[in-house]
Amino acid sequence: MPGTRKLGRTTDHRTAMLRAMVTYLLENGRIETTVTRAKEVRSMAEKYITRAKDNSLHSKRQSMAFITKESVVKKLYDEIAPKYADRNGGYCRITKTGPRRGDAAEMAIIELI
Repeated sequence: MPGTRKLGRTTDHRTAMLRAMVTYLLENGRIETTVTRAKEVRSMAEKYITRAKDNSLHSKRQSMAFITKESVVKKLYDEIAPKYADRNGGYCRITKTGPRRGDAAEMAIIELI
């Protein structure tokens, strides 16, 4: 279930961080972050990719309310969602890359398949 990890942040900060990370993932295709953040971003990104496959006005407005850039929403509906039209979930891949140098947090790369 998306949104169950607190990630050591207040609700507003966590929501803003996830919105930014999902936007960046859909815009660029991959990001490097910690494993727990990657798992949370994966669930949110897959939710919006599945919603974009519907391609209705209601789903577009819901996506616009969460994703911070209008150009990314357009890319989601025009390029990303049609690519996954025949796939039932599993749009993102998380690859662990090892500990971070500063604080030894477990790092991962999350990317669209």
